[in-house]
Amino acid sequence: MNLNSIIESVKNYEGITRKKPIREVVSLLNEVDKVSSKTYISFGDDASAIRIGDGRLLLIAADGIWERLMEADPYWAGYCSVLVNVNDIAAMGGEPIGMVNVLSVKDKETCQKVLEGIKDGVEKFGVPMIGGHVHPDTPYNALDVSITGLVSEDAVITSCDAKPGDKIIIGIDLDGRQHPSFPLNWDTTSHKEPEFVKAQIKIMEEIASKKLVTAGKDISNPGTLGTLGMLLEASNVGATIQLEKIPKKKGIKWEDWLRLYPGAGFVLTTKPKSAEECISLLESVNITSTVAGEIINEKKLYITLDDEKRTLFDFEKDLIMGIREETQKNGGE
Repeated sequence: MNLNSIIESVKNYEGITRKKPIREVVSLLNEVDKVSSKTYISFGDDASAIRIGDGRLLLIAADGIWERLMEADPYWAGYCSVLVNVNDIAAMGGEPIGMVNVLSVKDKETCQKVLEGIKDGVEKFGVPMIGGHVHPDTPYNALDVSITGLVSEDAVITSCDAKPGDKIIIGIDLDGRQHPSFPLNWDTTSHKEPEFVKAQIKIMEEIASKKLVTAGKDISNPGTLGTLGMLLEASNVGATIQLEKIPKKKGIKWEDWLRLYPGAGFVLTTKPKSAEECISLLESVNITSTVAGEIINEKKLYITLDDEKRTLFDFEKDLIMGIREETQKNGGE
């Protein structure tokens, strides 16, 4: 295993490089998100949050399905549109409530396959798809889904509260496979019973309610280290990660594993005293979890292997999303 080749593979991965335009979008909209005093979390997190009274937050997230996935397998795209949105709410410690979608299709066959995938996803995760909009005659196929959730203000998990000295927990359900039509997806849910899949989502609510973590994200398109990098950007900190401590399925190369999107995977930061309990809860639902590193003051992400240490991201010059804590949280303290 060569650290330099791993670094090149991760830094040049499209799942990471596609995040760079977010900074420009946020720079244009950052001021208008403050028109309401009810905004609690805006751009850059897995979900945004609005205060709705009684110490509760309404979580709102949206995901557009990657065109490559839509073209490769419309059914799996529909299924994943549910999975990724439910995971966004889980990553914030919230309870998923309901979804709506915008479906653009150029033929009835694709429409049917996408809807079958959505149906199976809804049945698997138990979160209803309750409305949306259809474009039945577009020259392209596209699927976008938005979800809402609920969480208490004193329990919400953000991306921007990691502090130096926090331990980094990486948890991934290793009971899965690379999806045959889209190998970038590590499928851990399609073969499991709905009750078990729901329990993996529910455990994040428990972790949040017990205030066991300081920050967190679900592992998404940028992969494990790319997702951690986004969290570090938002918290304006750095980290050191021991590569061999990251949970990994045997037989898959590191260059591939670190880019995969797992059906159940989270990057969390926690105070040292809370790490053991957090890991125990995750592993109670088959999410293999370890302390793989630590948050540091220096704004770099280092990865180590044996006696080698390399810089993966230097956040003084490298950019994933480019969203810092001050642009993210409005009146959250």
